[in-house]
Amino acid sequence: DTFQSCFASPLAPAAPKRTSLAPGSTKYQARPELYGAYSTVDDVKGKAQKLSSEAAKEFEKASAAAQAKAGRIELYSGRYYAACTFGGLMACGLTHFAVTPLDLVKTRRQIDSKLYTGNFQAWGKIFRGEGVRGIFTGWSPTLFGYSAQGAFKYGWYEFFKKQYSDIAGPENAQKYKTVLYLTASASAEFLADLALCPFEAVKVRMQGGIPSPYSGTLDGIRTIAAKEGMSGLYKGLYPLWGRQIPYTMMKFASFETIVEMIYDRLPGQKSDYSKGAQTGVSFAGGYLAGILCAIVSHPADVMVSK
Repeated sequence: DTFQSCFASPLAPAAPKRTSLAPGSTKYQARPELYGAYSTVDDVKGKAQKLSSEAAKEFEKASAAAQAKAGRIELYSGRYYAACTFGGLMACGLTHFAVTPLDLVKTRRQIDSKLYTGNFQAWGKIFRGEGVRGIFTGWSPTLFGYSAQGAFKYGWYEFFKKQYSDIAGPENAQKYKTVLYLTASASAEFLADLALCPFEAVKVRMQGGIPSPYSGTLDGIRTIAAKEGMSGLYKGLYPLWGRQIPYTMMKFASFETIVEMIYDRLPGQKSDYSKGAQTGVSFAGGYLAGILCAIVSHPADVMVSK
């Protein structure tokens, strides 16, 4: 023992003391005496993020209060989703109804490309054989089907856009906004097509048959369900998804991007322009987006008709 004590070092280092980390702290903040600079930076960063989050919440509250005071609908409120749903119902139902004569010729030419040589020749031939009503064959399933589809699509799009933005966080939602638009629109269209498919099945058979095999929408649904079961109304669901989901993804993503590009090239902010001017920008964005949608969805559209 005496011999060992002669060589024992009085300066032997003590075992390092472990410091438990406080919740939310980093390893630098746990040892400020060793990592002073890092500890300070982390502390400042944490406080800045907290202030940013609080500021965003206060801004949302102030914005909602201002909109309520001005009589406007609060963003992402129940009234907002209801307005989007109703707007989608009116927009899709009425526009698809208005172009029924074009859709009729398109469907018949997709089934038999030799049937007509062009739109005007087709309308003349249909008018002589079936009258004015013949030109609007399929209008009722078109109106009801796309009204339901538009309501689901626009309502769910805004819902999913909000949900996915919250999951991603403000910074990532802004950074990957195009991906956000694509994901939200695909999710919305997936559900919307469940409402559209039975009406689309009736419409295609009404327009493809000469003369039409059904007297109207309800007659078509009853006849198909009686002969083929309810599954007969959803036979074309997969091709419909193949047409509509890429169509809607392109529509919403390109529309939002085109509108942003237009405002970026105009002087001032969007709020500086009148409602009429903003409607004009939206119309231009929608027109250009529609061209892109038609290109993307046309191959699957042929499958739906056949």
